[in-house]
Amino acid sequence: MLFNYFKIAFRNLFKRKGYAFLNILGLVLGITCCLMIFQYVSYERSFDGQPPLADQIVRLRLDAYHQGKLSWQSATSYPAIAPTMKLDYPEVEDFCRLIDANILLSNDEKNVKYSDDKGYYADASFLRMFNVKLIKGDAKTALDAPDKMVVSQTAAKKYFGNDEPVGKSLVYRAPYFTRVINVTGVYEDLPVNSHLIIDHLISYSTLGAINRFYGDTSNATETNFGWYDFYSYIQLKKGTDLKKFEAKFPAFCDKYINSQDWAKKNNIKDELYAIPLRDIHLYSNYNQEAEVNGNGKAVGFIYLIAFIILVIAWINYINMATARSVERAREVGVRKVLGARRDQLVIQFLTESLLLNVIAFVLALAISFALTPAFNNMVGRSGSHRFFLLPEYWRLFSMVFLLGTFLSGLYPAFVLSGFQPVKVLKGLFKNSTSGMILRKGLIIAQFSVSVIMIVGTIIVFQQVKYMRSQDLGANISQTLVINGAVSVVDSVYQNIFQPFRYDVMQTPGVKNLAVSSSVPGKEIYWTNGVNRIGPDNPAAITLYHLGVDYDFIPAYNMQVLKGRNFSKEFGTDDKAVLLNETAVDQLGFKSADDAIDGKINRGGDTVKVIGVVKDFHQEGLRRSIEPLIVFLRPNVRNNYSIKVSTSDLPGTISALGKVWSKHFPNDPFDYFFLDEFFDQQYKSDKLYGKVFGLFASLAILIACFGLLGLSAYNIIQRTKEIGIRKVLGASSKNLLILLSRDFMTLVGIAFIIAIPVAWWIMNNWLQEFAYRIHIQWWVFAIAGVGAAMIALGTISYQAVKAIVANPVNSLRSE
Repeated sequence: MLFNYFKIAFRNLFKRKGYAFLNILGLVLGITCCLMIFQYVSYERSFDGQPPLADQIVRLRLDAYHQGKLSWQSATSYPAIAPTMKLDYPEVEDFCRLIDANILLSNDEKNVKYSDDKGYYADASFLRMFNVKLIKGDAKTALDAPDKMVVSQTAAKKYFGNDEPVGKSLVYRAPYFTRVINVTGVYEDLPVNSHLIIDHLISYSTLGAINRFYGDTSNATETNFGWYDFYSYIQLKKGTDLKKFEAKFPAFCDKYINSQDWAKKNNIKDELYAIPLRDIHLYSNYNQEAEVNGNGKAVGFIYLIAFIILVIAWINYINMATARSVERAREVGVRKVLGARRDQLVIQFLTESLLLNVIAFVLALAISFALTPAFNNMVGRSGSHRFFLLPEYWRLFSMVFLLGTFLSGLYPAFVLSGFQPVKVLKGLFKNSTSGMILRKGLIIAQFSVSVIMIVGTIIVFQQVKYMRSQDLGANISQTLVINGAVSVVDSVYQNIFQPFRYDVMQTPGVKNLAVSSSVPGKEIYWTNGVNRIGPDNPAAITLYHLGVDYDFIPAYNMQVLKGRNFSKEFGTDDKAVLLNETAVDQLGFKSADDAIDGKINRGGDTVKVIGVVKDFHQEGLRRSIEPLIVFLRPNVRNNYSIKVSTSDLPGTISALGKVWSKHFPNDPFDYFFLDEFFDQQYKSDKLYGKVFGLFASLAILIACFGLLGLSAYNIIQRTKEIGIRKVLGASSKNLLILLSRDFMTLVGIAFIIAIPVAWWIMNNWLQEFAYRIHIQWWVFAIAGVGAAMIALGTISYQAVKAIVANPVNSLRSE
């Protein structure tokens, strides 16, 4: 019997090839979109799931309040917190800390050197907690003493080639010292789906040794509650309730941090929070993140789109199956007359639904495998070329697919099997009002979704364009930035830098050279408490610090609103500072004029304000402008900003490389173009726009198939009416209006429903940006007109076919 069901199902498919093609095409598109989105979401949600202890590890987040207002939230915290929690709380089984070790490392034997910015000082416990697998070396002793390090396989190849790295050393050069670091192990490259990218790990005790070299006697790396640059990971004991554990944090902060005299005097309060390791990639976007993380809301919304697209595809099947009810009614009548029971007819039509969906699934799976390399390249996973889903996503897809296949086939099966044989064989049947209402409701739902997606696509692209086109307050175009030279000691640095500057300025194509501790697009980590000296001695606030030379402000075309820039004509500018407008306001000055010649206390050092700089965006427009204090630091060497001409850029870069090697032979020539670097901040938003736009377009296309099915059904029902109207003299225009009117009404209802939903969704999304567009009325107008045009085009295809048909054929049976 089952074989017979499938045989009849195949016959029906081949008999009605056009119908089968449209149905399968819609389902293939829907299932392919669903599989590709599942793969994307599966990858995004797989981050940091590899360590066996992943469910027990949390990272601490630090929130700082100044005068009762939230000042900043940081992914980093103080180095003393984790070990203190280990002593105070039995829930803490272990901990580890990381802090950036972005340093110049070289293998002098091979003359290989790199400014490595993917390294950390790390507690030895990090290797065990994060299941870092050493290929060579002993994990128990690899990081147990100063001047030890382990390197990734990639880094080992980079520094040592085919030589054995363990037992060898790398030279760590800094302005004040040179240290030899011994390589004690090589580990497997960490998975790409990790919130940490690590090329090397240096023993945590090395940082303490360096601090002692600088004169630190406080053991700051273990006892400090003010140096907030450390990633602190806590391993909780199995079964620990995170919420209950986190509830102990306020008392901890009050005991060790907020009770300090400096904090009480300046009305500063810190709060701690814990975020599970698995949640960091999608739900942690704070200051000093180790890497640019994803967006959990965006991933969740795209995940929802996968189900919406699949539902739209099944709605199409329902509409197109019921559109054929007129054609198949007599078939049902004959089968019933010959003895077929209704349950047998239901099984027959469900078998056809299953067959169509299985064929569509096989084709969709093959297409997904073929498209995976291109899709992964689009979403930034260029290294992955194979289709992959985690088991839980395969299980979820299987359940959704089987349930959807059953439900989408059930309604047409019951409609078709319910026809009464006497009536259908006499041609006296018609569909129920409830059935028409359901089908129209499905069309409204489809086009509501379509309008929402059109609106969403427009707004996403508008916001990205807005962020990329706004005046930053600093001119970053035609700026080549070289990562600074750190191998030269301070005592002789100017003797080398000044000849270097002269040679750079003589290089064809170079317009200007400026030196700074940071450049636009880079997050500033240098902060300190600062307060204005005045009659009321206001409380201190945290200001972001920027060290520059004399040429930085003019090189970036920054506007000095009041006062002046640093100048060599004034010998006291080493005790002078510039403020941006935000800092002026937060320090309590009444205006920029009021700030000039004002005195500021920074860590016991008194400095004078000589100028106010117009606010500029140090980072992208996702974030608010931070209060900034600018110091004159001619010896600063983090970044060399060189304004260049574009006439012969390759020649200019080549010449600069030679100048660099001449003056700084121990430092690599690492450079980047600032506009491209700055634009990387919007990478995730541009990606979201592309993914959203792609699947929105496909969802709209699939929705058109459903409208095509319903319009075909309606026109078949009205074939004789059309013939009569044509015989009585109705024009083609009047007939087109008549046939389109009902459907355009449905699209209008869909538009009315979609407007508030689209506004609510996109307005919530825009709240993530400090600087954002306002949603304009014309966006909805474009979406509505677009949906109407798409619908009209789809309907017109069927309507024109009916209008141009010979009315004699439709009236012959009367």
